[in-house]
Amino acid sequence: MVGYSHTMNIRPVQLQDFDQWKVLWDGYNAFYERVGPTALPENITQTTWQRFFDTYEPVHALVAEVDGQLLGLVHYLYHRSTTSIGPNCYLQDLFTAEAARGKGVGRALIDAVIDISKAAGCGRLYWHTRESNVTAQRLYNQVAEGGGVMVYRKIF
Repeated sequence: MVGYSHTMNIRPVQLQDFDQWKVLWDGYNAFYERVGPTALPENITQTTWQRFFDTYEPVHALVAEVDGQLLGLVHYLYHRSTTSIGPNCYLQDLFTAEAARGKGVGRALIDAVIDISKAAGCGRLYWHTRESNVTAQRLYNQVAEGGGVMVYRKIF
């Protein structure tokens, strides 16, 4: 990998990764302004973490690791659709440690989810990002097409 003297390993998250994963997770949430009074409640973080290890759950996590240090995370989930028989894969969260940005970590994580999605029989992998996140869009435009879809949400 560019910028690294050792090989990057993309692998499923493991129970012993929690402390390093949590640092990345907190950075991801801070990027989306989920800090202070708008921070996710701790029970959401704990439930999210537990779902990665529950075989009943369709939620999965991969991490990028170099020399025992986690540099990035990706969370994805499978779901049904009314327009296909096979599952779709939604890449929900992607985050790279600031020091590792621009060195292929995000690309490697996306490529891994692409491969996993294909192997699972998915007809589609998709994700969202903020319109203002032009840094991420430079990468996303290299690996996928924009969908031309506006996303609406109602939060309860």
